[in-house]
Amino acid sequence: MKRLSLKYLLASLVIVVFLLVTSGCPLPPIVTAPPTTSSPTTLTATPIDPGWTPPPTDGQTSALPSIADLVALVRPSVVAINTEVTAQDLFGQLYKEEHAGSGWIIDENGLIVTNNHVVENADSVTVTLVDGRTFTAETVRTDVLSDLAIVKVDASNLPAARVGDSDTLQVGDWVVAIGNSLGMGISATAGIVSANGVSLSVSAGQTQEDLIQTDAAINPGNSGGPLVNMAGEVIGINSIKIAQVGVEGMGYAISSNTAKPIIQQLVQKGYVVRPWLGVGLYTVDQYAVLRYDLAVDKGALTTEVAVPSPAAEAGIQAGDVITSFEGEEITSADDLIQAIHSSQIGQRVEIIFWRGNTQNTTYATLVESPPS
Repeated sequence: MKRLSLKYLLASLVIVVFLLVTSGCPLPPIVTAPPTTSSPTTLTATPIDPGWTPPPTDGQTSALPSIADLVALVRPSVVAINTEVTAQDLFGQLYKEEHAGSGWIIDENGLIVTNNHVVENADSVTVTLVDGRTFTAETVRTDVLSDLAIVKVDASNLPAARVGDSDTLQVGDWVVAIGNSLGMGISATAGIVSANGVSLSVSAGQTQEDLIQTDAAINPGNSGGPLVNMAGEVIGINSIKIAQVGVEGMGYAISSNTAKPIIQQLVQKGYVVRPWLGVGLYTVDQYAVLRYDLAVDKGALTTEVAVPSPAAEAGIQAGDVITSFEGEEITSADDLIQAIHSSQIGQRVEIIFWRGNTQNTTYATLVESPPS
């Protein structure tokens, strides 16, 4: 009896607690949302305009011109260039590297234009046409300063491209870049001329002049390929792309009018003739000032002097800093190179330079540059 009483007592306590808890937390009432009402004007089937029809599409012009015919015209003149270069690893072991670039046929008898950096130091150069034919380069002639090169293959009746007048280009003109992008075969990208006559420093002591800036995509492998106008004429040679985080659509091509005389000399002479002083140069900076205890903080430091050369005959030595050339202030190696190239072969020029703490003046007669 005691056990049963205890069980009944515990059960009663549980029931009392449950009632107390539930009585303090009543269930929320079920709320029925009022019916929504819609405006009769949005649900009505009354027509707005029974006679209305969509605008006609016949006779509408394309927003942009098609470049399909242009690409079909130029593409057979564009070639893929593959090179093999000997490189050295950190342990001094030699190995072979393969690189890809582009070029275009300027003469049906096997003359192909490309960039110097596409074929520079190559052990072998192979040219592949769109139709699948492959040729090994017989001759390669290069010009480092202009970044142009000529590759000669043993072939005839090749589909040569037409060359246009780059001086007629205007900002906003449509252009097409064609080349062996990423080494994956000949493809085309389109854009506009973003700027004309651009100068760009590409390395120490080397500035490219009269470049065409375009937003047509120029990727690795496009170098050396043509930039063409809407008439299918080559008005530039794709050469440079600025590849930095946050920079898009800034590619550059060497203008055809700048390239033509250089191409002609590479074909006729095998090298480009320019006025020559005969010095190696380095732009004076804070490192050079401290390293060589220079008396000036700007100018063109001569790192070497060729013998014989106009510079050697004028008494210029390695370690001298040239600060003036024919009355023009020289603040960098680029300044001096441009000043020399703007002069004439046979011209006698005044040169002001510093040697130690002494400023000196001398005169040199520029001569024709020797074959590189």
